[in-house]
Amino acid sequence: MQTENIIEMLHITKEFPGIIANDDITLQLRRGEIHALLGENGAGKSTLMSVLFGLYQPEQGEIRKNGEVVKINNPNDATALGIGMVHQHFKLIDVFTVLDNIILGAETTRMGFLQKKEARAKVQALSEKYGLKVDLDAKVEDITVGMQQRVEILKMLYRDNEILIFDEPTAVLTPQEIDELMSTMREFAKEGKSILFISHKLNEIMAVADRVTVLRKGKYIGTVNTAETDKQSLSNMMVGRPVQLEVVKQPAKPGDVVLKVENFSMPGKGGHKHNAVKDVSFEVRAGEIVCIAGIDGNGQTEFIHGLTGLEKSNGGHITLCGKDITHASIRHRGENMSHIPEDRHKHGLVLDFTLEQNMVLQTYQEPRFQNFGFINDGAVRSYAEKLIEQYDVRSGQGPVTIARSMSGGNQQKAIIARELDRQKPLVVAVQPTRGLDVGAIEYIHGQLVAQRDAGKAVLLVSLELDEVMSLADRILVMYEGEIVGELDPKATTVQELGLYMAGAKRAKKEGEGA
Repeated sequence: MQTENIIEMLHITKEFPGIIANDDITLQLRRGEIHALLGENGAGKSTLMSVLFGLYQPEQGEIRKNGEVVKINNPNDATALGIGMVHQHFKLIDVFTVLDNIILGAETTRMGFLQKKEARAKVQALSEKYGLKVDLDAKVEDITVGMQQRVEILKMLYRDNEILIFDEPTAVLTPQEIDELMSTMREFAKEGKSILFISHKLNEIMAVADRVTVLRKGKYIGTVNTAETDKQSLSNMMVGRPVQLEVVKQPAKPGDVVLKVENFSMPGKGGHKHNAVKDVSFEVRAGEIVCIAGIDGNGQTEFIHGLTGLEKSNGGHITLCGKDITHASIRHRGENMSHIPEDRHKHGLVLDFTLEQNMVLQTYQEPRFQNFGFINDGAVRSYAEKLIEQYDVRSGQGPVTIARSMSGGNQQKAIIARELDRQKPLVVAVQPTRGLDVGAIEYIHGQLVAQRDAGKAVLLVSLELDEVMSLADRILVMYEGEIVGELDPKATTVQELGLYMAGAKRAKKEGEGA
């Protein structure tokens, strides 16, 4: 029985302790369409797709493929039905090669022997056809995040999947990689593949999706054609109120220098001869937001690791609030610095701790949280409850929720709540809105501006050009480990910023000819 819809998820309900993640949701995917699933953090988008991929079993509802009811008990059943999924946090084995990751679980064997030659030829043909170039013999741990995503996409194509689920696929990509991914998705749709695309980035949805289904707090709000809607209407459906899509702020009033970086260098990864950060110097003053912009992989991560003490520098000085902290410990630096890290799982949270334990990771030793060396659980609980309410951190069991079980966006909000509440003179915010929806982004941007207006120095590192242009008072562009330009966001364009980021343009150093 052939129907217009290739997949129908009818009246799906999925519950977890303390929360109904999906509450009677119906979603219909047409053959050959790109269908976006839009919603706030914790709205139930990833849960719904995990039900379709067989990772969760719903309490109620049914799934149909081509009009026939199907039972998807696990991801192998989903794969057999032609359903593939690229997860928000990739499911790759770091020490395996790219090729081994792609064929894992779908190996071609003959007489019990692995036929890698055939597999390699098939993967190479797919990568050339779709412009997904990867080094098949590289280990996953040695390739960029954008490359890892290509590996995940090739995994789906290798299994001949016709229904492709992308869960927040652009959260970790550069602007150029996002454009490439969008054109790849259009190519898939042209060939008749059907795509479910989880996102909360309205620009991308408007650019690539045919239809949008909106979820809010686990409930179905509606499905609309993108050609008949706009960003403001979608954000209203998603959040349930009008959202300020532009950052509103007064001109900065810079004060004293809080952070001074002089001739700072950081070694490259894996003992490379070349430095990842080369001779960088700049200042950040109280009452201003200075943004380091650049394409991912140009030394920003290594610079922040050196600044916060996660890794040792190999040259230069850092002065914070008038004190040289070049060789200070992480805890000593933390006395004057809040740090919202780039990787929330590796450096932001202890995933198997509760939310309330994570909220006091840097402050548990303070007198307000302990008595004679024993943690005061009541004080920790009431502090966590205050932050959860203030920053709207949503979780199934409040302060006792295990951090691992929370949605990515709510994990991010928990880190931001903890760091900004510490009220330190310097706020280092690395990709602070990565994986957040428009309502949360509006709130976080407001909080960073409030920190600036309260006289804090804010150092922002962002790959989002819109965020850089709207939040920064000054922009420093980093390319191949060097600061190649300092720009005023009011006097530059996204195009000019892009030229500096790509290395096509750079400011002249003192003493250079015209």
